Amino acid sequence: MKESMKFIDLHTHSSASDGTDSPAQLVAKAHAAGLAAVAITDHDTLSGLDEGQQAGRDLGIEVVRGCEISTGTELGELHILGLWLPQNPQPLLDRLCWLREKRAERNVGIVQKLQDLGYDISMEEVLAAARGESVGRPHIAEVLLRKGFAKDVRQVFREFLGSRGKAYLPKTVLEPEESVSLLASAGATVCLAHPLLWRAPAGWLDTMVARLKDYGLSAIEAYHSEHSEADIRTCLALAKRFDLGVSGGSDYHGSNKPTIRLGQGYGGLRVSQSVYEGLKQRRMSAGLDI
Repeated sequence: MKESMKFIDLHTHSSASDGTDSPAQLVAKAHAAGLAAVAITDHDTLSGLDEGQQAGRDLGIEVVRGCEISTGTELGELHILGLWLPQNPQPLLDRLCWLREKRAERNVGIVQKLQDLGYDISMEEVLAAARGESVGRPHIAEVLLRKGFAKDVRQVFREFLGSRGKAYLPKTVLEPEESVSLLASAGATVCLAHPLLWRAPAGWLDTMVARLKDYGLSAIEAYHSEHSEADIRTCLALAKRFDLGVSGGSDYHGSNKPTIRLGQGYGGLRVSQSVYEGLKQRRMSAGLDI
């Protein structure tokens, strides 16, 4: 690989939330894959970022401090990424703590429903399966699989934990505007994650992007493991229309999503270092730290 042909991954998950690699392991894998930069964007927590950054310093790879927040719309969840988060952004930390508390209440309710259905599962087992502070359905799924109640993750979510599953409970989420504002106030580059995973009516996404830009939205994740070439073109056009930056990442989760590879997605994803440099240039132009 030529030195000028470096790639990046700005959407990954570690064991601090629902990935299986520790933050240090994730960064080591990114380095081994030849990536120029990697962002750790765990759900509702910043707890893995210091470890990841230290690993980056040790190995000589740039590590971007990030997180991912789920928000609610009339069409379902919309996910927001924050990139280049500072140390200890207290208002954001307080809100993420509240979200994790609500997630914990939901977990207890789901486990109780499974017990009522006759499945031998406990919260102690779920907490033991989770290696970070953000605990959720993937950890419940891990216990169900280990105990032989389903043959794979797809079956677990179809029969038990998905929106039509027997043990499903809805998740408490923030409004998109609040999430974007929280991240922007912390000085983050605020990115709309994989926007074409939801097939919205014509014009819906443009309206949402226009609204969220007023609250601090600054980028669109055009490159993603589940975006087609047509999706990428749509996102690039969307970013251009609203004068927003462009980002991209694999949505890597380790062995929880074994077909998605770090920096490569399902095999064809390549996010150029020029995408990363473009985002950094936008931050510098806005007077934000890198």
